[in-house]
Parts: sequence; structure tokens; C-alpha cells
Amino acid sequence: MCGIVGYIGNKKATSLLLDGLKKLEYRGYDSAGFCVLDDNQFCLIKKKGKVSELEAQTQKISIGGSIGIAHTRWATHGAPNEINAHPHLDCTGNIAIVHNGIIENYQALKTALKKEGHKIISQTDSEIIAHLVEKFYQNGNLENAVASTIKCLEGTFGLLVLDKNQAKIVAVKKGSPLLLGIGKKQMFIASDASAVISQTKKIVYLDDNEIVSVTYDGYTIKNLQGQLVDKKIVQLKFTIDQIEKRGFKHFMQKEIFWQPQAIENTLRGRISKNRVKLSLKLNPKEINRIIITACGTSWHSALIGKYLIEKLTGIPTEVDYASEFRYRDPIIKKNDLVIVISQSGETADTLSALKEAKQKGAKTLGIINVVGSTIAREVDSGIYLYAGPEIGVASTKAFTCQVTALILLANYLKSGDKEILAELVKIPQKVSLALKLSGKIRHIAEKFKESKNFLYLGRNVNFPVALEGALKLKEISYIHAEGYPAAEMKHGPIALVDENMPVVFIAPKDNTYLKIISNMEEIKARGGKIIAIVNSTDSKIKNLADYIIKVPKTLDILSPIINVIPLQLLAYHIADLKNLNVDKPRNLAKSVTVE
Repeated sequence: MCGIVGYIGNKKATSLLLDGLKKLEYRGYDSAGFCVLDDNQFCLIKKKGKVSELEAQTQKISIGGSIGIAHTRWATHGAPNEINAHPHLDCTGNIAIVHNGIIENYQALKTALKKEGHKIISQTDSEIIAHLVEKFYQNGNLENAVASTIKCLEGTFGLLVLDKNQAKIVAVKKGSPLLLGIGKKQMFIASDASAVISQTKKIVYLDDNEIVSVTYDGYTIKNLQGQLVDKKIVQLKFTIDQIEKRGFKHFMQKEIFWQPQAIENTLRGRISKNRVKLSLKLNPKEINRIIITACGTSWHSALIGKYLIEKLTGIPTEVDYASEFRYRDPIIKKNDLVIVISQSGETADTLSALKEAKQKGAKTLGIINVVGSTIAREVDSGIYLYAGPEIGVASTKAFTCQVTALILLANYLKSGDKEILAELVKIPQKVSLALKLSGKIRHIAEKFKESKNFLYLGRNVNFPVALEGALKLKEISYIHAEGYPAAEMKHGPIALVDENMPVVFIAPKDNTYLKIISNMEEIKARGGKIIAIVNSTDSKIKNLADYIIKVPKTLDILSPIINVIPLQLLAYHIADLKNLNVDKPRNLAKSVTVE
């Protein structure tokens, strides 16, 4: 869960590498470093902490050179410090590498390399890659050395290798994203398009075990058998504006407020004459069962998807944690559809679940935001969100767009519900109205920013919204929070309720409304502080709740998209009032590309 970028071209490498790292910092921010080849010597600088601290270090020295590699780290093996920071060198100091992923057999490789006399100084699993390249490097053929190296590795990797004796970067991937950016008299290799968008929109997405060699003269891509691979150059469709804050204090704040536009993008061109238009390789009549698998926020949208699909289509639908899916030898039958949901399209656990489903013969469908991502290329059919880049680590607009996509899918499988589709096109406007509550929610956040615990309660399709609200608060404010079905409160969590416990209820006027009111009475009797998300026409709950947030009324089945907005804002304002790093919460990375 790191960001890597390489550069070769007609400009000084250092500033471009640092700019790339800044764009990638949401993928990891424990430490950062770069290695530039300057006058046949490596200039290697590494720093614990943020990219800004690395940049400050570089201002003290003059660095030439127009080829280099760089890395921003989210620690998996070894503490965040300068020794464990990338790039790593081999024993000779001629080979530098940066690595994203996890090498599962690194301990065995490390032991063998030490016996051969290699001096390994870091605690990382990555450093052994540099020593393996050194071991296999013969006759100046860096590509062959890299090919021999990756045959020894078990796990995942996005890898860049720089040789001091050649003006060349060699790169390869397996289960971890990597792309080539082609600019004017310059080229980039990066783990994410955001690192190169300011310089080029021409991209080549690399597949597993393809080895790309980049020089000042151009690039070649070969497979492990040494055969040339012809790859399509694609044009990026997002812009640099989409990865800048544009006047907002945080990316998360911007992404919360851009949700009306993001949802419109997900809907655009997909509803016509009360029917949903999706280009899917599916025959709904042949689907006997649906399994949705995902992680984190995407798993919460998957739970909502289960409610939607079963209610509208009658197709039995299960939801699985992607991280558990393949380890329990899931039962997959011929007419099962496995849906994988991932904002990045690179989530390692979800990608593994997808591979398991394909191996067992399931039809597969992806709901993904990032065009050209690995999952997008691996599934049989896909629904792109078109939500634009999401930089804040805590997902917001991807969640509402995932739910929107699932509503579209459910209607596609059913052939369209006129009432639902008519209301769905109004949802962006109603989200805009909910966002106007931000000031009121900030006042509520002032009251509860020092709380130690929160409960979030919802029923039916809004139970996953309670889970998502609790997750957002945990992620960015570090306040312990739990989401439950409201009726389950009596089966344990109510023991935690006292005058210091804020309880957030998602309480729209649906068929569980009277039950929710009873649950509120139970909390009120025990002194808990109630924050209620209700419809704008609600008049009953004001006598029970301490704080009321009124949101626009919509159809029950669409209500999660509206009701999650105040919960995102509440988490955001609490974290901001506590002066926490909202976009880069501790211990988290945006794209979880390791298991």
C-alpha cells in the first residue's frame, strides 16, 4: 500500500518525482524517498514522515539528473524510518529498487541471501529484491535479471529497478497496479495515474508479469518468455482539477460536496424511457444466485445491494468479505453471478476473490471507479462509476455512487421500475439539499468532539448506513464507534448506554419507523444522547431526540444515498474540529493493494 513513480526524460527528475509523490501520498505517508542518477552516481535521499519533509531535505542540495525512481511508504514490514524507507540498494550500490506489495517468502529468501554473503540492512521484505537482481545480473541484461528475480518471489509486487550503469528503468508487476505514462520527450512509470496526469494523459496499463524497459529512446514491453507485447495506449479522461482541492480545506470535504455531480456522472446516459441501459454480458434469466464481495466501505454498499437486488428481482443474494471469500472454499455454481466492488479496482483481497470466482466458473461483474484498473480488466462485465478520482482516504463519493450503480443494476435485472427510476434522477438535487445542513452538523460536532464512543443504529436498508457512519467516524476522528441494526441494541450494546453515550439513529419514515421510535425510547430512558437523521416532514421524533437533522424525503429503497450524507459530514467536522489530518488518517492507506 505504497505509491511509486519513475521518470526518464529531458527535464530534471527530482522535481517531477516529488510532484508525483505528492499526488500519490494518499497511498502511503509513513516515509518517502527517491534515487536519481546524476552524473553516473546515485543521489539517494530518504526521509521518515511526509513528502513535504523529503522535499525540504532536497532544497539543501543541488541535484541534476533526468532519470530516477521514488516511493512513498505505508509500512507493512519494519517500522517507519529512514533505513526501511525506499529506495533500497543492493550490496554494490549499483541497483536501486522501489516496491509496492508484500513478498510472502522474503524470510526464506533473506536467509539464503545472507548465507551467500549479502548484507541486508533493513527490516523490510522489499530490500531482498535488490539483492536478488544483483545475484542474477549478468552481461548487462537487467531485464533478464528482473525476470529471474520475480520467479523467486511469492506475493504481490509493483517494482521499479534502476541501474547506475545504464540509463534505464525496468518495471514489472504482479497483483499490484503499475502503468506507463507517455509524454513529450519524457516517460513515467507509476502505481497510479494521478502521479502523471499533470504531465501526460497517454497511458499504457501493464498486466501481470509484463516487463517494461524504459530508456531515453523509448520503451519495450515483453512477457516472461522474452516476446514483445503490443499494448494499447489509452487516453485518461480525468483532469488535474479533479485531484486538487479547488478551495476546499480537505480532499474529503471536497469529495463530500461533489457527490451530486458524481452521482449524476454515474447515472448519465444509463436511464432511458423507464429502462436502464448497461452494456453487460448477462442474461438476467440465467442468474440463479448473486454473491457480492468487497471490503470496507464497499462492503457496506454491497450490503445495501443485497436489499435492493432481493427486493426488486427476487434473486437470492449473499454478501461476503473479500478477505474471507477464497479462504473458505466458497460454493460456486454454474449460474451464479459474483459481483466485486472496489473503488480503486486494485484492492488485493477483492482481486483475489475475483480470481477465485473465475476459477470456479462463475460469471463476474465489477463495480469500479478507476478506469483501466486490474479488476476492471479481469471481470466479464463492469459498471464504471465515473465518480472521478477519490483522494481522501475515507471513501465518500465512491460509496454513494456504488449504491447508485447497484440501484441501476437491480433495475437492469428487473427491466426497470418506473417510480424508482423517476425518483433516482432527482437524487443529486436532494443530496445537494442535504449538504446545506453542513453548518448545523458542525454545531452538533462541537458538542460531541470529545466523546470516547458512539453508537449508530438503523434498520432494514439503513442498517448498512449505520455501519458506514460508524466506520467514517472511526477512520478519521479515532473515536470508537459501532453500527448495529437498531433491534439488536437490546441484545448487548444497550449495556454501554449512559449519559456519556451519543447514539445516532437513522430514522426515515419507512415501515420500521414506529420500531425505531421504540428503540429511541429505550435509549432515552437510560440517559443516552440521541442524534436523529429524519425526514424533513417528521414531527414525532423532536420530543425524543436531543439533536435532529432533517433530510429530504425519498423512496425507502433510495434513502441510504441521502441518509449517509449527514453521517459523512458529522465525521468530517468532528475530525476537523479535533485538528486531525482528515485526508491522511493514521495507519490507513487509500488503496489496499496488499492482503
